[in-house]
Amino acid sequence: MTQLKGDDFKEIRSDATQSYSEIRRGASDEIDVESASFNKSPWEAVIGLEIHVQLKTKSKLFCGCSTEFGATPNTQVCPVCTGQPGALPVLNKQAVNYAIKMGLATNCSVNLTNVFARKNYFYPDLPKGYQISQFDLPIVENGFLITNVNGEEKRVGITRIHMEEDAGKLIHAGSDNISGATHSVSDLNRACTPLIEIVSEPDIRSAAQAKNYMEKIHQLVRYLDIGDGNMEEGSLRCDANVSIRKKGAEKFGTRAEVKNLNSFKAIEKAIDIEIERQIELIEDGGTVVQETRHYDEATASTRSLRGKEAAHDYRYFPEPDLIPVYLTSEWVDTLKKELPELPEAKKQRYLNDYKLSEYDVEVLTLDNNVALYFEATIKHTQNFKEAANWIMGDITAFLKDNNQSITDLKIKPEHLAELINLIEKGTISGKIAKNVIKEMLSTGATPADIVAKSGLTQISNSDELKTIVTQVLNNNPGPVSELKAGKQAVIGFLVGQIMKETKGRANPGLVNQLIKEIVG
Repeated sequence: MTQLKGDDFKEIRSDATQSYSEIRRGASDEIDVESASFNKSPWEAVIGLEIHVQLKTKSKLFCGCSTEFGATPNTQVCPVCTGQPGALPVLNKQAVNYAIKMGLATNCSVNLTNVFARKNYFYPDLPKGYQISQFDLPIVENGFLITNVNGEEKRVGITRIHMEEDAGKLIHAGSDNISGATHSVSDLNRACTPLIEIVSEPDIRSAAQAKNYMEKIHQLVRYLDIGDGNMEEGSLRCDANVSIRKKGAEKFGTRAEVKNLNSFKAIEKAIDIEIERQIELIEDGGTVVQETRHYDEATASTRSLRGKEAAHDYRYFPEPDLIPVYLTSEWVDTLKKELPELPEAKKQRYLNDYKLSEYDVEVLTLDNNVALYFEATIKHTQNFKEAANWIMGDITAFLKDNNQSITDLKIKPEHLAELINLIEKGTISGKIAKNVIKEMLSTGATPADIVAKSGLTQISNSDELKTIVTQVLNNNPGPVSELKAGKQAVIGFLVGQIMKETKGRANPGLVNQLIKEIVG
């Protein structure tokens, strides 16, 4: 690995780790307060996002080296991805297909002829001294997504989605960041990994909207199965271009770019902080400088890294070692037919066909694997709401506690449906079902086997249950007297005692009926 001094670089590769499930719980109260305060100010934020998505190909964009994450540094390299003289790139067709699919999913137009270009700049983990990207003629452009924040829908334009190769990675020795490093080394395993860059129009007006837009991009990447969307590993990351202007003004302010935001929480927090910094700077008589900034989560601040380059600084020109990419309408149409049902269409179908609530639909469709598990379950039961409840409740809690995804689940969808059907038939009670699903989650056993082995069948025989109810009532003369006196609340205590006596196996509806019959 090439050794480099930490002081030679200005950029920081963030290693923030924030799990998707934690991030989805929403912004903090502090963010809400800041947003509310900002809404009352005379200033308006203008935000555009540049999102880099690492594509889920087995090999790199222009060579056959593996893209597997976590390998020993500099073991997944070759003359092409390390920029050796005379090595020539060959385009990965699967990466082209993935880029087209993302374009179709974001309402973009596909350019049947698109061109690669050289983006020239020096950085220690960029071995060629330039990056192969796209500029004038990207593969797709002119699309949009609809964001939804607190029920307010807004359209965000997508300028372009282009293909490009990733750079390598700097590892800072002696510290988690460059400022405290003794030296840095370059790992080129990631060099030439295929990316798409999704560039939005400056249509975003709040940090919360930026976060929602990023979440929707992440969701589409996962639905299309073109990337794993793992922000912790850097396979999905975001740069935010932020400026402010007086409300009602048409001219944009000077923008600052906040680099490498790799969690939804970081995106929202960093943008809010940068907005506040720019407002304070201008109101104090200062001037916003076009620059690249780093978000420091520990200090809740952004700090300057370097001056921001303009497009002409990169000296783009067509890549001489690659011919233009020529697509056909038939090629694009074939990929369009391969697209899965996308989140918004799925949400509407769930609302119409299954009569679920907006909240249920939002949760179930967040992850396509969860949606597929739900749909596989309801093939075996018509109780859509109960299926949703079990998946969003006990199953989700178990997966979170064990840091698993639903694809790791031992319970087959048909066995979850079997559990729901056992409850509906009165074979087991809801309380017993809670114990049954715990064993199902741990062992993968069927509910019928667990119930038979454990003797958990619900007691619904009136004669058998009447004997137990009578015994419990005789043992509790005080509460019985209160019930006879009209205190209906005490019936809950008596039912609880009967459930305790039967270890939760008594049919609660029948228990209530028998108590009323016996007490009179």
